[in-house]
Amino acid sequence: MVQGNASYEAKDIQVLEGLEAVRRRPGMYVGGTDVKALHHLIYEVVDNAIDEALAGSCDHIEIIIHADNSVTVNDNGRGIPVDIHPQMKKSALEVVMTQLHAGGKFGGGGYKVSGGLHGVGVSAVNALSEWCKVEVKRDGKIHVQRYERGYPTKPIEVIGKTKADETGTSVTFKFDTSIFQGDVNYRFETLSQRFREMAFVTRGVNIRFVDERSNRELTFYFEGGITSFVRYMNRNRGGLHSVVYVEKEIDNIGIEAAIQYTDAFTESVYAFANTINTVDGGTHLTGLRSALTRVINDYARKNNLLKDSDPNFSGEDTREGLTAIVSIKHPEPQFESQTKVKLMNPEVQTYTQQIVGEAFSTFLEETPAAARAIVQKCLTSARARSAARKARDLVIRKSALESLTLPGKLADCSERDSNKTELYIVEGDSAGGSAKQGRDRHFQAILPLRGKILNTERARLDKILSNNEVKALISALGTGISDGFNLEGLRYGRVIIMTDADVDGSHIRTLLLTFFFRYMQPLIEKGHLYIAQPPLYRISYRKQLKYAYTEPEKDRIVKELGEDKISLQRYKGLGEMNPIQLWETTMNPENRTLLLVTIEDATEADRTFDMLMGAAVPPRRRFIQTHARDVRNLDV
Repeated sequence: MVQGNASYEAKDIQVLEGLEAVRRRPGMYVGGTDVKALHHLIYEVVDNAIDEALAGSCDHIEIIIHADNSVTVNDNGRGIPVDIHPQMKKSALEVVMTQLHAGGKFGGGGYKVSGGLHGVGVSAVNALSEWCKVEVKRDGKIHVQRYERGYPTKPIEVIGKTKADETGTSVTFKFDTSIFQGDVNYRFETLSQRFREMAFVTRGVNIRFVDERSNRELTFYFEGGITSFVRYMNRNRGGLHSVVYVEKEIDNIGIEAAIQYTDAFTESVYAFANTINTVDGGTHLTGLRSALTRVINDYARKNNLLKDSDPNFSGEDTREGLTAIVSIKHPEPQFESQTKVKLMNPEVQTYTQQIVGEAFSTFLEETPAAARAIVQKCLTSARARSAARKARDLVIRKSALESLTLPGKLADCSERDSNKTELYIVEGDSAGGSAKQGRDRHFQAILPLRGKILNTERARLDKILSNNEVKALISALGTGISDGFNLEGLRYGRVIIMTDADVDGSHIRTLLLTFFFRYMQPLIEKGHLYIAQPPLYRISYRKQLKYAYTEPEKDRIVKELGEDKISLQRYKGLGEMNPIQLWETTMNPENRTLLLVTIEDATEADRTFDMLMGAAVPPRRRFIQTHARDVRNLDV
């Protein structure tokens, strides 16, 4: 028996009371202490306001980020009750703000459906805030209570009067920098996308978002609900038919779906439960997909659009070019975790499959032209998928046979532990030569690409897999691609895109990002994809040599050294640096800067890639015209 020095007696058993558990283990309640968890604080408070809207008691929500990074969420709902709680013997407001699992969402009749079902949301936000202030308009009075790190500073005060019918709640909080440490802050784009989604799936609610740090403001209001959401997602794509919409309630579970097939090659399907985007899907998403596959196969067989010798369409065949939203309202939703990323209710799959199946079957029967276009799309997809499967198998077999040498252009490293290795994807043979000479051969591998890879947004997988540069990339990574992607085969823990700091370099980087987003998305989701940051300038003065990675940094260094005494070189290509310079500035782990590629919001990323890289020209032209004045360092 191993004897340890640590005491383990009854006195060593800790009991964390109140909100102390939240402060000790924030990951259990908001998913961590990173920027994603920071945004989750706002979502928890806004979810409560949305719940008031779902109860029919709120039609206006306002979110304000103040200059000091405190956040205010206002709603015109019923207002949190302030009278004395019979069990706790204190104000219901204080109970809600300071007790875990306290709220009106546990069968008390306050809410038919809600997103904030656990009752830990707003109290967890309170616990993780330096300070929090709640103002409630109710019963003709304005009630206020302030908290510091989860504890009230004084009893509830009445600070004024309102009209008898004027109600609502205002929560203002400032996140605790002792918990959310480092360079974390709210992102306007991430939050605005979340609020846009909320407005889409909560028809008739006006959501106003103000960022006082940058003087930006957006207001979202959609009468069309998720039908408008599908049209928004498809505004740069060609629809094969009008949006199919269905809404029905079974056993107090409300289910609505909006469906449209397009001329795109990718699937854009998003699932919501009680207005919360369940990013990992769940039973509602499974039900939607199963219904579409079954109905399309039945229709194709019944109308002899599939030959007897043809196999049924697979789920992948019926999802190419599909844009769909499924949104359910459930009185007792079961989520996989407090962060609500996956819906688990088994009955939802049955009901969704039934409702969507009936509606989509009726649509196909009533609109034969649209039905034939959809089936033809699935036929083309099935043939392309078969060709892609053969090509993928060939690529995988070839990479297995060549596992020792891999692609001829790859300069591999000697380390075999993928947790320690890096692959630099480098533009051109010239930069590739410098990178090969300058790297640390022990753990850094170099894969030079000749020219620009195929635009994978405009091509099916079978064509993509015939591209030599793509094949080399797949072989080098060892993960497979698309449906056959397996992260366990990844040969390099960091995959780093290193391109020139010019227009062509930016284009190649975007093409690579498009490829990874569409066909190797787990690589991004699990934090394996990076972008190297080579310096923009080499600044020398006598024996001093400095590098600047941004324009402000260059200006600062020039000012320090004196403008008339320096030699300034603007790097446009990696090939302009010798191997030693490339190592020192861009590849040495002790000096370099790498940008981690993340997918903070899949729906907006999907739409952006489609707009920038898709077939439709007008949206891209509008984007360029809108942002032309923001361009810096454009090569002429």
